[in-house]
Amino acid sequence: MFPKPRQDLVPNTAEFERLPFVKATGFREYDARWRYPEEINLLGLEAVGLGLATLMRQRGVPLRVVVGHDFRSYSAAVKAALTTGLLAGGVEVHDVGLALSPMAYFAQFALEVEGVAMVTASHNDNGWTGIKMGIERPLTFAPDDMTALKEIVLNAEFAQQNEGGRYIFVADMPERYMTDLLARPKLLRPLKVVVSCGNGTAGAFAPRVLAELGATVIPLNCELDYNFPAHNPNPEDLDMLNATRDAVLEHGADLGLAFDGDGDRCGVVNNEGEAIFADKVGVMLARDIAARNPGALFVADVKSTGLFLTDPVLKQHGATTKFWKTGHSYIKRYSHATGALVGFEKSGHFFFNPPLGRGYDDGLVAALAVLDMLDRNPGKTLAELKNELPRTWQSPTMSPHCDDERKYGVVDRVVQHYEKVAANGGMLAGQKIRELITVNGIRIVLDDGTWGLVRASSNKPELVVVVESPTSEANMRAIFAELDAELAKHPEVGTYNQKI
Repeated sequence: MFPKPRQDLVPNTAEFERLPFVKATGFREYDARWRYPEEINLLGLEAVGLGLATLMRQRGVPLRVVVGHDFRSYSAAVKAALTTGLLAGGVEVHDVGLALSPMAYFAQFALEVEGVAMVTASHNDNGWTGIKMGIERPLTFAPDDMTALKEIVLNAEFAQQNEGGRYIFVADMPERYMTDLLARPKLLRPLKVVVSCGNGTAGAFAPRVLAELGATVIPLNCELDYNFPAHNPNPEDLDMLNATRDAVLEHGADLGLAFDGDGDRCGVVNNEGEAIFADKVGVMLARDIAARNPGALFVADVKSTGLFLTDPVLKQHGATTKFWKTGHSYIKRYSHATGALVGFEKSGHFFFNPPLGRGYDDGLVAALAVLDMLDRNPGKTLAELKNELPRTWQSPTMSPHCDDERKYGVVDRVVQHYEKVAANGGMLAGQKIRELITVNGIRIVLDDGTWGLVRASSNKPELVVVVESPTSEANMRAIFAELDAELAKHPEVGTYNQKI
């Protein structure tokens, strides 16, 4: 019988080597993230694999799982331990090796496998590990799935271990994945593209795919190096965007495409070196898609620009957009459930549903959509297409530190505060509150459309703060000042990663 995981072990001790260790906080809303080995050991990862097998048995899902791993010094070992637990639970494991998350999702379709367990910490600093899981393609786990898995693992409620586990190494999946991406017409327009990978796993895939489709590729930090010597592979971070900007300007490129560590997101820098936030890229793509699909339904997360609701071009084509909870699993599921053509998340996870895609997030598919948009507008630069959007003043995603154990309580108190302000007819930043959206934290919308969001990060010990105004930079800064002052009343909230 597999022992109950502990949460109080110390690395480099005998107990740490012979007993499973799993910190409860690693089970996030829709995936798992731990510091390794400070928060989980290899036996703990075996417990997670056995727990996933148990959950699949409980749900009546065939015991077949795709596994893959990103490029970190310990990811192969983490995947091996996870695989051992899956095999102990009687699972047929299809190992696709070094992979992007979307490659693992693609393998579910290519191999007709129900489950996926992709070992990746995405853009998190080196020293983190994690697992993105699902048992119903193209979906990944929702909070109830993660809660069920957490209870199974931490309470050692494992199904009786069964023989029958089977290990299959799928050596050709990288080629099959790239061949699938390339099964389309080549680009008509000659485009010079900076491909920026931050030394993450996307460097093994993105330059080749874009070059074979006809782009002139200028590689930037595409050599795999898990120390991330240039900057973290996070297309929301200014370090990555600024490095991509500099390369675009130096080489006179048409655009820069910045991929995150596991390749499921893509950031965009235009020909003038301006980083276009992913939600604005989403509006641009929605315009392009809606022109060919009148009446299209889109989904966007609550961090996203208000242009999804107000843009006159989208209205002209009869497009509608629903806001939903931030998080790749939430947007993926809600897009799937509503039949939306595309789901857009501000962090850069885009979900192209049939007939445009298979419904999972793939940074290369998003990159190709941007290039196709340029192909369909041969007389315009990316900067010109972006400048056709109505102007708004928008902050980057700002993330003050807040411990995982405290962040949700802080957000609950912030929501309660602003609900009282609104109920009493109070003003904020010199304006009346028009609407409160509370599907995920709180999005406060003022009379002129200026809005500010506070929510808890789903995968890091942080809060998330975003503000935007369609009228002026002063109004954007005014609502941020109000939110910042309110957060300062909570001693649990620490320093920001960046501020406007």
